[in-house]
Amino acid sequence: MAALAWLLIPLFAAIGAGAWGSWAGRNRKTIGDGHELAGYTRFREAMEKSHSDA
Repeated sequence: MAALAWLLIPLFAAIGAGAWGSWAGRNRKTIGDGHELAGYTRFREAMEKSHSDA
């Protein structure tokens, strides 16, 4: 019976790893990078202004 218990531990670990892998790899509905890209564009424009004024 002890050998069966030792064999069930890796089985449960494999099932858990498979469940976590499927959860981590799921398709997520994301808004996108529009907000971040707009902020980066504003930052880049501000940096170009500071160099052209100097």
